[in-house]
Parts: sequence; structure tokens; C-alpha cells
Amino acid sequence: MDVIETLKTLWNDSGFQSFFVDGGWKNLIMIAVSCLLLYLGIVKKFEPLLLVGIAFGCLLVNLSYFGPGSSDALYHLDLWDNFLDPEHENYHSYGAIMSHGGLLDILYIGVKAGIYPSLIFMGVGAMTDFGPLISNPKSLILGAAAQMGVFLAFFGAICLGFTGQEAASIGIIGGADGPTAIFLTTRLAPHLLGAIAIAAYSYMALIPMIQPPIMRALTTEKERQVKMEQSRTVSKTEKIIFPIIVAMFVILLLPSTAPLVGCLMLGNLWRECGVTERLSDTVQNALMNIVTVFLGISVGATTAASRFLSLETIKIVALGLAAFCFSTVGGLLVGKLMYKLSGGKINPLIGSAGVSAVPMAARVSQMEGQKANPKNFLLMHAMGPNVAGVIGSAIAAGFLLAVFK
Repeated sequence: MDVIETLKTLWNDSGFQSFFVDGGWKNLIMIAVSCLLLYLGIVKKFEPLLLVGIAFGCLLVNLSYFGPGSSDALYHLDLWDNFLDPEHENYHSYGAIMSHGGLLDILYIGVKAGIYPSLIFMGVGAMTDFGPLISNPKSLILGAAAQMGVFLAFFGAICLGFTGQEAASIGIIGGADGPTAIFLTTRLAPHLLGAIAIAAYSYMALIPMIQPPIMRALTTEKERQVKMEQSRTVSKTEKIIFPIIVAMFVILLLPSTAPLVGCLMLGNLWRECGVTERLSDTVQNALMNIVTVFLGISVGATTAASRFLSLETIKIVALGLAAFCFSTVGGLLVGKLMYKLSGGKINPLIGSAGVSAVPMAARVSQMEGQKANPKNFLLMHAMGPNVAGVIGSAIAAGFLLAVFK
């Protein structure tokens, strides 16, 4: 037995030697990035339920690069490039992925097929009370206004040289809705999914830091002190009919929204109808947790160093932040307009909750309102625009998908 040759074989088959060839230093950087994301998720608690999974998926895909061959990789960029190439024999062939893919390739099918984001929406629907929106339909206006950042970032991305499909995927970050961003990006610009998903969920986690300065800059002390009257009580019948009507109207208007809006409204119907408590509980808890596991790891798999480390990623992060800020501005400006038109009865702070991050954005409105007036209780009033933002972001995504698919 030749000990020297055995040691050489072990070295050549190990991942360590790949640090020094074929751009392996980029993977070292991504391994460091994944450790940073793990720190933010675990220690700083930035969207930990998803960020920890995304970070570990990032770690796995960049570690598996150092395997002894492509057969040992957990995620294969070449397979997905072939999947997206209309001229390749494996164009849109999941069979090739199942036959030759690694673990992360197979899990990623659920993202690419739109299964995970849709199931997440089902869980969101089951956990969300649409009552505040039903009792105050004007909240829909605030939810629509908070999509302003989506379209401003879209035009900004076009100016920076992105294609229409890429710009649409970047702009949707402004909706502050991670599943919607993932759903749209996998259809229009899957090569940007890692950067867009990380940006979307990072900004969602940073809402308590990003929104308050904007809220204080655009509203006066007097406006923030406005105490809103209690909303009317919504009947059980209204809560049951609402998801059915919304599903019919929105899906007929924009068929491409069917997976997201359909699942959102089905989850809410299970919550409100009173005869499916077991299903509602399963969707809110067990199913939501299972899908979150697969979604996080799968999204992390798209952060392979060869694609993630680029100038495009920096542009996406910057445009995503701009989109999120402008969406907050849009909601606040329309909130100020409603304050004027109502004779000072509507607190404009609830406009910032028009972004889709439920219920975090509504809680930020509540906290800022109480700082100005300790007797203020804006949470339920802010939940109306917040829920409207969920629907609004799905509609915005459906519109962009209809235009650019």
C-alpha cells in the first residue's frame, strides 16, 4: 500500500484543495457570508425562522462545491441552466432534475413550481383576521398606495441596465412580502433568486429600524397623536363571504395570481367558516413549519458563489431598500391625504402598514402612535392596510407576471 499516493488521493478528493483552484476563494467568501447570516438569524433574531434555513442552505451549497465531482454537489447550476434553456432537450424537464440532481436540487423543485410560496400564503391566510379590512374598506387604498415602491424600483432597475423581467423581480421587494418575491422571481428571473430573497427577508426583519424614521419625517406630532375611533364589529357571515368574493374577483382579473391569492383566501376561509378547525390549525402550525424548512434551505441553495458574488447583487440590495422605503412613503402620503379628507379622524401612521409584512408593520404603527399619544391604540386600525398590502403585493406580482412572462 502506497501511503503517499493514498494521502494524495484523499487530498485531491477533499474539498480543501478546491480552495486554491477554479475560483474556490469565492466559495470561501460565501461560507463567511452564510456564517454572518446565521449570526443575524440566531443572535440578532432577524426573521430567524427563515433566515437560519436560508443561511444554512447557503453554507451547504458552497461547501458542496468542494466535493470530489459534480455528482457529489447538492445543487447543480448546469441542470437548472438546461431547465431554463428553450433549446436544450431538458427544457422544463423535472425528470432530469430528479434523475441527476442533488438533495437541494430536488427540494428546489418546490420553489420553482411555486408550491412553497403558495402554501406559505395559505398559512398566512389561516393566521390572519381580515376583520379590520372588512370593517374599513378604505384600507384597500392604503394597501395599494404602499405598492408605489414596487414600480419605482422597477423603473430604477431598468435604468441600471436590468431586463424587464429582472426589474420586475427586484421591484417586488418593495411589497415586503417574501413568498411573493420568491414566487415572482422563480418565474421571471430565477438566477437572481438568492439575492432577492435575502434582501426581501432582511428588510422585512429590519422594519422596526427602517420605517420609524420615515414615519416621523413625513408626519407631524399632531397627526401622530390622532386617536382613531373603534371600528365596527364584523359579522361571521361577512368574514366567510369575503375570501370567496376576493378570490373570484382577483383571479378573474389576473389569472396569474391564482396560486397565491387562491391559497391565501382558502386558508382564511378555513379559519373563519367554523367547521374546519383541524385544517386551520394544521395549516397555521404543522404545515407552515414544514414548508418553512424546505423553503429556507431551497432559497439558500441559489446563493452559489459563482452567481451570487457580482455587482448585480449589490444593485439588487440597494434597489430593494429603495423599493421598501418608497412603499412606506407611498402609504404614509396617502394616509396624510386621508387625514385631511377625514377632518383629522384618520391617523396617517397606519398608512405605513400598507406594506405586506404581517403583522410586524402594523405593530410598528402601533408603537409610533403610542409614543406620540400613550392612549393611542392603532394596531387593529393598522391591520386593515396591512392585510390589504398582502393582497396588493399579490396583485402587483400578478400584474408584472402577466406583462413579462
